[in-house]
This record gives sequence, structure tokens and C-alpha cells, in this order.
Amino acid sequence: MPGFEFFGDEERKELNDVLETGILMRYGFDGPRKGHWKAKELETAITETFGCAHAQLLSSGTAALTTAMTALGVGYGDEVIMPSFTFVASFEAVLSVGAVPVLVDVDETLTLNPAAVRKAITASTKCIMPVHMCGSMADLDALQEICKEHQLILLEDACQSIGGTYKGKALGTIGDAGTFSFDFVKTITCGEGGVVMTNNKDVYTKCDGYTDHGHDHLGADRGADLHPFIGYNYRISELHAAVGLAQIRKLPKFLEIQQRNHGVLKAALQTIPEISFRIVPDESGDSRTFLSWFLPTEELTRAAVAEMKAQGILAGNFYWFDNNWHYIRKWDHLKNAAALNKLNPLQEAALLKLQTQDFSASDAVMSRCVSTAISLTWTEEQLQEKATKMATAIKKALSNAAVGV
Repeated sequence: MPGFEFFGDEERKELNDVLETGILMRYGFDGPRKGHWKAKELETAITETFGCAHAQLLSSGTAALTTAMTALGVGYGDEVIMPSFTFVASFEAVLSVGAVPVLVDVDETLTLNPAAVRKAITASTKCIMPVHMCGSMADLDALQEICKEHQLILLEDACQSIGGTYKGKALGTIGDAGTFSFDFVKTITCGEGGVVMTNNKDVYTKCDGYTDHGHDHLGADRGADLHPFIGYNYRISELHAAVGLAQIRKLPKFLEIQQRNHGVLKAALQTIPEISFRIVPDESGDSRTFLSWFLPTEELTRAAVAEMKAQGILAGNFYWFDNNWHYIRKWDHLKNAAALNKLNPLQEAALLKLQTQDFSASDAVMSRCVSTAISLTWTEEQLQEKATKMATAIKKALSNAAVGV
């Protein structure tokens, strides 16, 4: 899955360009940098690759979400509807701008259930934030319809779906704004980094200033910049951008390999009648970083995962193993409002309510789900061996369960 698997001479060349000038900051120092503007080049490459009008690089995907919400006017007391299955950064970003995360159930897309979203809308709802988990997309037609009907913002957390598309448009470019993460285990990596993508010039301009202490960036060599509003330091460095610049050129190759490897694994698991697969609203747009599949019950899924583990096969389940990174079940710090700084009263009240909120619909999905990461480095022999071993292990677990072993 991650681009670091193909780290090589291309990344080293871009990094050396920066190191040879000694200018590691993305802004200013116009002369000494000798024409190297890696962040600007990467932003241009992002707009061209993914088909958006504007791109603003940041230090992380979390910073990108925080910045996007700020630029879109999401703030104190505004409710942001988000899924119960995501990475913790999604709700961290919501809380960081003073807004209130409203968590709702996912369905077998592993993303927002549109019916659950409708039920959660209140007079305080400002934004719907689908999270395109594990490489595939939410039902964006349904969510766009809801946003239009209720005049809400659609912000795509596309941090895990770089290269995915929906009806021909890149994920992250369909809503009012969208974000990618470029951390170490994403399809494209900068080591650390993120981006806000938007087709709205005003949103972009606000993002550009907000990420650099409110600078308007209208002066040459940072000489005459004004500060039209308060901002923070969410800048990406030239070193991180240099890595991403090499990586984005490899994206077509990454996606081609992922599609092939995903297809081989899926074909092997399709021979098992008990297995069903994640619902993908647009199959052709799946970036295929993961193969996500289900067994009929939690008990059978646990047995299959245990058998795969016994045979040395990595099998990912986000529901068990005390995973407190990706699913509401173990987000005790969120449900207990355990913040180092004092949350605002609206946030604290909403988080404490999560302790008693019913997520049984999400539990029924996530407890039966296994997400298998797709590696870029498998040889043909390794891929075939993995597919065979996975299918054999699952069949063994199902057979044992049938006879009560």
C-alpha cells in the first residue's frame, strides 16, 4: 500500500536539490534557493493530477482537516457529522476548531450511512464529513443531496483514499474541500504532510494564509506581507515536499500494482461462499489499498483471523484487539472528554453522550470485517502464495466451526 515501499533514486534527487541550497523553508529566501520551489511544484502537480483548481500543502493530514474547516467557516458550536469508523485525527480536527463531532453509524461501505446522517441533522449542523476509509469512497451522491437539501458543507476526509475516484472525479475534489494525508503509510508519502484541495478560490486563499501565521503572501521574499487574520504554523517543509514530488509521479504505477494484487486476492477469496465483500459505490474508483471482506458472524470472523494469525498471515480487524485508533468502541479518551485543555461546554456535553449512544449497527458491520492491506512489493510468487494461504486458512476455520472444533 504505502509509497515508502518504492522509495528510491527519484526521491533522493529531489531531496538533494533542497539540501544543496540549504533552504528548507517553503517561503522566502528567493535568491539562495536557486529556483527550487518543491512545495509550489508539488501543489501544481496535485492540481494537475487530481483535477482541482487549488491545493495548499500542510504539515499533516490533521492540519489539513483543521485548516479546511477553519477556511470553510466551521467553528464554535457547529456540529460536524462524521462516521464511527475513521482515524482519530478526524474528530481531533473537529474539536480543534471548537466544533462538535457528531458520530453516526457506518454501513457495509465502511463509511457514512446516509440514513444515519439524515437522522443526526439538527439546527446546529454545519458540515458533513465523510471519511473515505481504506481506499474506497462514501456514497457521495446521497451525501451531496443531503448537503444541498439542508445547505450544509461537504468536507471530504480523503486521507486514506489517494488515487480513488467517484464517477470520474478524484476523491477529495468533489465536496467544498477535501484533504489528503501524506504520512509515512499513505499511498503517496512525504514522510509527514497533507493537503487541502478545493475549487473555491476564497477557501484556498484563507487556507494559504492560515497555515503561515496569517501571512497574505502578497509581498516578494516575504517582505511586504500583511496579516489580514490570525493564523498558525502548519507549513510543510521543502524536504517533505521534495519527497512527495517524486512520489506523485509514481502514483499511476502504485495504482496499477494495487489493482493487480487486489484482484488476485479477491479472486481467491471469492471461492469461499461465506465471504462477502465491502460495498463500493463506484467499483472502478476503488484505489484498492485494502481488500475489505466479511464473514457472516463475529464468531466466524474471529476464528478465521485467529487461524490466519497462527499461519503467519496478517489480518486486520479494527473492532477487536483493543484498537483505539480507528473505531468508536475503544475511543475512551473521546467518550470521557479527556482533553488536556478545557473543552467548550457544547463539546464536553456531546462527548459524554457518546458513552450511551447506540452504535450496534456499526458494531454489526465492523465486528465481521477484515481489511487486508495490499503491498506494492509482493512478487508474483509471494502474491499467489498469500492468496492460497489466506483462502486455505479461512476454509479451515470455517470447517472447524462447522464441526464444533
